[in-house]
Amino acid sequence: MSPRSLLLVDSDPAVQEQLSNLLKRDDRSIQTVVDGREALDYLRQAAIDVVVAGQGRNGYDGLKLVRRVRALRPAARVIVTGDQSPERVVGAIREHAFSYIHKPLVSHVVADLVQQALDGHSGKDDIRVISARLEWITLDVRCKLDAAERTTHFMREMLADLPSHTYEDIAAAFRELLMNAIEHGGLSNPKKRCRVSLLRTVRSVIVHIHDPGPGFSLDLLPHAAISNPDDSPIKHVEVRAEEGRRPGGFGILMTRNLVDELLYNERGNAVLFVKYL
Repeated sequence: MSPRSLLLVDSDPAVQEQLSNLLKRDDRSIQTVVDGREALDYLRQAAIDVVVAGQGRNGYDGLKLVRRVRALRPAARVIVTGDQSPERVVGAIREHAFSYIHKPLVSHVVADLVQQALDGHSGKDDIRVISARLEWITLDVRCKLDAAERTTHFMREMLADLPSHTYEDIAAAFRELLMNAIEHGGLSNPKKRCRVSLLRTVRSVIVHIHDPGPGFSLDLLPHAAISNPDDSPIKHVEVRAEEGRRPGGFGILMTRNLVDELLYNERGNAVLFVKYL
C-alpha cells in the first residue's frame, strides 16, 4: 500500500519541525513548504491526502489556501492552523476545511485530527453554515458520526477563549447530545441532517440541537440511567443487556451534571442547554 501523503505549510521553521516530528510515521510521506505558492506548485504535481495549512510567507494565510487546494485536489482534506478566532473558525467551515486548530498547537490535538482526516470519509457539505453571527452560530450537520466529531471540535475552537474547565464541560455535553441526535434521531442516516446552534450572551453559553427523528419521552427510557429508580441505580444496565444494546445509557445524566439547565421540547427531538459563565 502506498504511503499516506501530508503537506505542511508554514513559514515558521520551528512549527515545521514540530509538525514533522509529531506526524512522522513509517506509512506516511511528509513534504514541507513555506507559503501558499509553493504549496499550490506541489499540489499541481502530486496528490496529497492531508494539508496542514498555517501562516505562510508574504501574508499568505492558511484559510485563503483552502479553496485553492480543493480546486486542485478535491479529495485532499485541509486542516487550517492560526490565531484563536471564532471568525476564522466559521471561515474554515464555510470553505469546507476539515478542521481548524489555534496556535500554540497542542500536539495530541493535531495528531488526533490528522489521523481522523486520514481515516475519515468527510464530504464537502457534511457541515454547512446557516448563521454566522458570532453571538449566534447555526450549523447544519449530516447524520454521520465523523461529522459529529468534527462539529464538536469546531465548537471547541469557537469557545477557546473561555476557561478550560468551562469549555470542556460545554464540549462534552455538546458531543454527547449531538451523538444522541445523530444515532437515535437521525439513525446515522447520512441523507438526514441535524441543526445545531451555539448562542453566546454576556453571562451564558446556550446550545440548541434539533434532530430529524420523531422524538422520545424522557419518561419512557428504561435503557437510560436517567430513568433508574432510586433503589436500583444500575437498572438500565440490565435493560440494555436484555435488549442487546451496547453498554452505555449515561449520556443525559452525565450532561445534566455538566451544564446548568437542560430542556427537551415536547416531542423530544430538540434539546437546549445553558452553561452560565
